[in-house]
Amino acid sequence: MFIVGILSWWYGAGWRQRFTILHEQLSAMLDYFSIGLLARTLFSPFRQISAGQVDGSLEVKLRAFADRVISRLIGAFVRIAVMIAGILAIIVYTIVSAIALLIWACAPLLPLVGLTLFIVGWIPWKI
Repeated sequence: MFIVGILSWWYGAGWRQRFTILHEQLSAMLDYFSIGLLARTLFSPFRQISAGQVDGSLEVKLRAFADRVISRLIGAFVRIAVMIAGILAIIVYTIVSAIALLIWACAPLLPLVGLTLFIVGWIPWKI
């Protein structure tokens, strides 16, 4: 009865808790990288406080225009780099989470596998 209770928790509430933890961590990672926000503001100026209209001669206006264009290109480059890093991190985390869930499902069977291998006489290394 004790083993049945442990297994019912393992494949019931324990499984749901594990899945909830992994889901919350994935949600936190999605929020941390904010790929949607980065995509919406891809060509916004990067850390430029004065990106508004400039009054003055043609030279001053051209300089301000060049500053805005360079700032936007730098912002796009940085945002694309963060988006690529975020997507890679999310993919790796998803794969690791799937492996963790598979290990969680197989963990109760490992003592039986170990006992079977012991009886058969298999040793993973040679001395």
